[in-house]
Amino acid sequence: MNVFFECTYQGERHFGLGLPADGEAVRLYPARHGEDLGAAVVAAVSAAGGDGTALRAALTAGRPEVVVPATGRDGLVARPPLLPASVGDAMVSGFMQTHNVKVDAATQAQPNWFVKGLGEVLKVSGEPLSVPPGAVALCEEAEVVLVFATDEHGSPRYAGYTFGNDLTDIGRFRRHAGHLSYAKLCDAGVAPWLFLDEPPRSVTGRVTIERDGARVWDGDFTTGTEALHYGLEDMMAGLFSHGALLHPGRVHYVYLGADRSSFHGGFTMADRDRVTLDFESHGVSLTNTVSWPGPRETRPVAGRVAG
Repeated sequence: MNVFFECTYQGERHFGLGLPADGEAVRLYPARHGEDLGAAVVAAVSAAGGDGTALRAALTAGRPEVVVPATGRDGLVARPPLLPASVGDAMVSGFMQTHNVKVDAATQAQPNWFVKGLGEVLKVSGEPLSVPPGAVALCEEAEVVLVFATDEHGSPRYAGYTFGNDLTDIGRFRRHAGHLSYAKLCDAGVAPWLFLDEPPRSVTGRVTIERDGARVWDGDFTTGTEALHYGLEDMMAGLFSHGALLHPGRVHYVYLGADRSSFHGGFTMADRDRVTLDFESHGVSLTNTVSWPGPRETRPVAGRVAG
């Protein structure tokens, strides 16, 4: 698998290739001043035609290699992949109830689409996920995230996929289905790893939720294109048929929907809960702590406790 990632090192934006192994040095390449990395990645992927060696050569040509020793990895700060310098040039959105496990007689011919916010709502591992103080009940949603870079002609160009947590106020949505747009206005977890490949057919993993250092809920999930009730090409074609979304230079992060969550398992999430999504099939883990202002004691554990 060809993987691209971004980070800040010594105050400057860099990128790397591959999934760095624990305890090993990391090889980075500096981004050029004002460079549109989204356009660079799309062009390199197109030119390489699936050849990993050619892809690496296209992305790193003319750039000095920066080797960060294993002992210096604490100086790397992960970034959402391809996040523009101006977070207003990034749009974070998604689809809901797309998976076969959520299909019923009321399922529509086209899934509901929502906006989570602009680039500032994207949070990598270790950063808190903030939700509105008035949220009713929260749930994690382990999802595939497609990344598109809009070119100078206003055409969305697929760059690759990553993984994320579409944290949602499912309680508000359950009270009033018309409030989906409000229920989704929570921060979104995102992995820094961008897989430069077609969207994955099958993704499996596990959710673990900890409270005060103790595991209080866990469960498995399945996602990927095979789990979708809708055709992915139709979903994306319908979305990007709207010219209002296609401003040149805009980067889109599109969350594709999720399997059942801890909420469906009877669990009640609380402020400061630590949520870990292990996308085990792809070697990616994402951990964030929920930041939910309000009296914590009003949100007790209510559901299956991990054994």
